[in-house]
Amino acid sequence: MDRRHFIAGAALAPFAAGASRAQSGPLRFIFPFAAGGAGDALTRIVADEVGRALNDTAIVEARPGAGGQIGTQAVINAPADGRTLLLTPVAPIIIHPIIFPQLPYDPFRDLTPISLVTTFDFALAINPDTPAKTLTELVAWMKQDPRRTTYGSPGVGNLPHFFGALMAETIGVPMQHAPYRGSAPALNDLLGGQVPMVMTTTSDVTELARAGRIRVLAVSGRERSPFLPDVPTFSEAGIPIVGSAWYGLYTKAGAPAETIARVGRATMAAMRDAGVREKVLRLSMVPSGSTPEDLARIQKEDHEAWTPAVKASGFKPS
Repeated sequence: MDRRHFIAGAALAPFAAGASRAQSGPLRFIFPFAAGGAGDALTRIVADEVGRALNDTAIVEARPGAGGQIGTQAVINAPADGRTLLLTPVAPIIIHPIIFPQLPYDPFRDLTPISLVTTFDFALAINPDTPAKTLTELVAWMKQDPRRTTYGSPGVGNLPHFFGALMAETIGVPMQHAPYRGSAPALNDLLGGQVPMVMTTTSDVTELARAGRIRVLAVSGRERSPFLPDVPTFSEAGIPIVGSAWYGLYTKAGAPAETIARVGRATMAAMRDAGVREKVLRLSMVPSGSTPEDLARIQKEDHEAWTPAVKASGFKPS
């Protein structure tokens, strides 16, 4: 055992004790979107590390559908024992309560925050065969033909969807949204030429961009992404819009406080581990880790911050 794993194991031993696979089955980490993207990879990294820290078996289930609602509902329908966990981006937690009046769950009531996991930005990607080389050129190209205004996203009602709507409003072009069941199928269609552009996370486009298979025209942060340093922000490219998001770990409300604390401490320790941080940074995400109280505060603040913009978009779910 090398020194890093010895230190990590020693630090986690106090809350690894007492974990029992036999009593309740494995820890289930549900990712509420399609497998194959960066979020799925992140879930597998976290599940592996938390399972190892707690001396427990951990499995990952990708449960896509309804913009993340199906996977989220699966966690809420599970026993309140803290062994079914939701690793999710922000949309099912802070956006869907704004746009879906008949949402079958209340994330503030039905889920318990455990830990902030990572933060990330959004990016606008196009096929390299597209004649536009800059965001300004893309806008001009779109204005020439309404069929060029369609943008894909990882799902309806997600932040990339609304960031695309914010872009459309800002440039005065009625862009058409094409929702997918995750970033991977959206980017597959971008590569195949079925959709002219995709708005998704920086983590899902970085490797494709580095390989020259897609072209990223802008990123959504206030500053350039450390993962795509040559790509301008939207503001630098002439469209003054900014946005960012995160992945958080949750479980069903009513789970035992001791279980929540153990999983939370294991998650925070994983995000501080040098080897894990290296893996997460390769996904073009920034490792975080937080207390349950901090994640609850961030959830509330972001819900309040996005509510005016989402309502102003006029989006109505079909």
